[in-house]
Amino acid sequence: MKKYVCNLCGYIYDPAIGDKENGVEPGTAFEDLPDDWVCPECGAAKSDFSPTD
Repeated sequence: MKKYVCNLCGYIYDPAIGDKENGVEPGTAFEDLPDDWVCPECGAAKSDFSPTD
């Protein structure tokens, strides 16, 4: 699964880790995040993320 980086603050969403603080379990692909999920660091929308290596 690909990692995604926030274009605004640089936060990296890693599907292997998820986002436990916001109810996202490890193993959740970025594409499977709820539409209303936002960056836990700066509040940016999913549309403000880009795939990264």
